[in-house]
Amino acid sequence: MSARHGKPLRGLMSTKTSPLFQGTFGRMFRSLPPAKFGKDEAESRGNLMKLGDFMTSDFDPPKDGPDAEESGIPALYTYLAQFIDHDITFDPMSSLIKQNDPDALTDFRTPAFDLDNVYGRGPDDQPYMYQSHTFLLGDKIGGGSDSNAQDLPRNNTDPRRALIGDPRNDENTIVSQLQGLFLRFHNRTAKDHPEVDPGADFDKLQKIVRFHYQYLVLNDFLPRIVHSSVLADLKTDGYFDRQKLKFFHWKHEPFMPVEFSVAAYRLGHSMIRPGYRLNDNVLLPIFPVSKKIDPPDGIAEGLTGFRAMNPAWGIDWGRFIDIDTRSYGADTQPADDPTKKRLQFAYRLDTSLVTPLSDLPPVVAANPPSLPQRNLIRSFELGLPSGQDVARAMRLRPLKDDEITIGKAVDQPGSGDVKGTIASIQELAAFKGNCPLWTYILAEAAKNQETVMIPVLEDRKITTPRLGPVGGRIVAEVFLGMMFGDNNSLLNLEPHWQPSSGQNYQLKDFVKYALGR
Repeated sequence: MSARHGKPLRGLMSTKTSPLFQGTFGRMFRSLPPAKFGKDEAESRGNLMKLGDFMTSDFDPPKDGPDAEESGIPALYTYLAQFIDHDITFDPMSSLIKQNDPDALTDFRTPAFDLDNVYGRGPDDQPYMYQSHTFLLGDKIGGGSDSNAQDLPRNNTDPRRALIGDPRNDENTIVSQLQGLFLRFHNRTAKDHPEVDPGADFDKLQKIVRFHYQYLVLNDFLPRIVHSSVLADLKTDGYFDRQKLKFFHWKHEPFMPVEFSVAAYRLGHSMIRPGYRLNDNVLLPIFPVSKKIDPPDGIAEGLTGFRAMNPAWGIDWGRFIDIDTRSYGADTQPADDPTKKRLQFAYRLDTSLVTPLSDLPPVVAANPPSLPQRNLIRSFELGLPSGQDVARAMRLRPLKDDEITIGKAVDQPGSGDVKGTIASIQELAAFKGNCPLWTYILAEAAKNQETVMIPVLEDRKITTPRLGPVGGRIVAEVFLGMMFGDNNSLLNLEPHWQPSSGQNYQLKDFVKYALGR
């Protein structure tokens, strides 16, 4: 690794590192100057705070029915994105929540798709997570479609903390139960492969699970979020080709580019819905809605984590991923109709984030409590270049100011989409030709839509924004570069490997297998 890649960025590195800590942060575009948004630091911060406010949508309560901002991406992919982030990032500040908890596991991640957020340091070093080299599970939970649903294993503190490879995977109810599916997928794999002795051949068992996960990331997740034209440019004869990587290079091992971790891969924040229906009886916002926001009384409860799972909050997985085929639903159905079991879709990639993310609870974040403002300030503090400068460095025509719209990427935009009246970035003088990279990438996605068939009973298509030439290229190259840089990855060991069910293997197949179907 070059000296410039190896030099830590202030504020990103911990003074205490674990044996798993093998990577460092660096930059893909090291020659580009940091973007500034005012005559001095104070003015830059003030302008970014204003932009973050504009990027927050007006209050929208949790709801079930068809929604103009829904994409064609089933909602579980939002939390698969979060799960992947926790697998490949090791910066504790990349989490919404930084816990000071001596009972939690605090190992930082390796920049590789190796599921160390699931396996931790393994059964020999962390035996309290395992039983005979399969994972321990926690208390039974109900209310959903899975009669075998269980919470994560937990300690006896108050609140009870999850005993898992990465405590961040207990941040909210949905990613917590997705983590549980990964544990169950491993356990079922151990049963279904009698030729593999889990005790003597634990590494072989891990390889089977990791290959399914890596295949899923490359062939299902990436095509959901990155425009097909971007991915096509990275392939030769239908397969990803390391020689096509233009911008993500290293000498000895991959590093974590801040353009990826602080900007491009924060796409998932835009995909979050105001709330989710877990099952017939539970419909809640992703975070509690403050009394400062309509409705005046606020919504005190949210799907927050770092606590024992509510025993009635088991997920009906068909509401999050197409493990079966359901009706798209109709606007005329009452929002509180428990018989409406429709598949919920992630929100579109655009420059509008839902209200609960603008006023996070104090335990989650403060100063500022707004997630879009925090993303913008963090990018400024780390000296990220503007989106236009990155586009030019990639030999692309930058978006014009009037193409960088602030709001929802719905098919028929209307008034009241976001706070204030801003329509494009050109209305804020500090950002003319000088858009923050994170905002630029989301605005670019809104301009790169593809029409997809959605998995519902009706014959229905939806336009879905996807990461474009700048954002999509950064994300795809980092994903591919990390896999090509891992000697034990699927791309290096068996590049033509496929799951037994064939090349169309998707997240729904992973979930069904974990559920025992």
